[in-house]
Amino acid sequence: MNVAARDSAAAASAAVAPLVRARNVHKSFGANEVLKGIDLDVAPGEVVVILGPSGSGKSTFLRCINHLEAIDRGSIEVDGEQIGYQLRHGRLNKLSSRAIAVQRRKIGMVFQQFNLYPHMTALENIIEAPVGVHGQDRREAVAYAMDLLARVGLSEKAPAYPRQLSGGQQQRVAIARALAIRPKLMLFDEPTSALDPELVGEVLNVMRDLAGQGLTMIVVTHEIGFAREAADRVVFMDGGIVVEEGRPEDILANPQHPRTRLFLSRFIDTA
Repeated sequence: MNVAARDSAAAASAAVAPLVRARNVHKSFGANEVLKGIDLDVAPGEVVVILGPSGSGKSTFLRCINHLEAIDRGSIEVDGEQIGYQLRHGRLNKLSSRAIAVQRRKIGMVFQQFNLYPHMTALENIIEAPVGVHGQDRREAVAYAMDLLARVGLSEKAPAYPRQLSGGQQQRVAIARALAIRPKLMLFDEPTSALDPELVGEVLNVMRDLAGQGLTMIVVTHEIGFAREAADRVVFMDGGIVVEEGRPEDILANPQHPRTRLFLSRFIDTA
């Protein structure tokens, strides 16, 4: 997205409610406080890339958004709904597993590892949640799954098992599987980190296409080129907080915080 288009999109998104609204999000594992008060809004159709060193809380924050990890304090809303909790009489009460599963229909997630079912074909992996969990008609699910396989360039791999696919192909199937529930929000947790370098590009190309189609995305990655080309906003996290955020051309070319500059110096020349 070019600068003018990004500014126009940002101006338009400012007039609508955020799809994701995180406020004062805290999360600890024992004595280790991983998230120390995260505030973040993501507008519908926005692509946000989160950068930061290992251990900064990036992946934990993603997992909190779809309640794979329960937050200790604060709130996360997706599409106007408090994720994992319901406000009753001024207090937050945890939702049932069934209610949380319904909320997760809005959120697709792609992990570092592909996590495909090894005994299922690519097609069967994609239709498993729509049919087995959400009760969708199998014929409709298969038709949509084939459309998704075409979108990720794997139409011919529908009958293939994961062991017959390269790492990049498995990750593209995993992306199609996450899209099969027709989510409003897609979360990507370092989706290329487990791939051989020559396979990274094919996955990033699919993600660029999704970004170009207006899908709301939060992407944790070290792929600076993707952040520069596809992101509307870059967020830098360290030590469980948001250190700095802004447009890619500002954060990547002229970071203001010394910690951001030090981190980016490993990847690009910010001088």
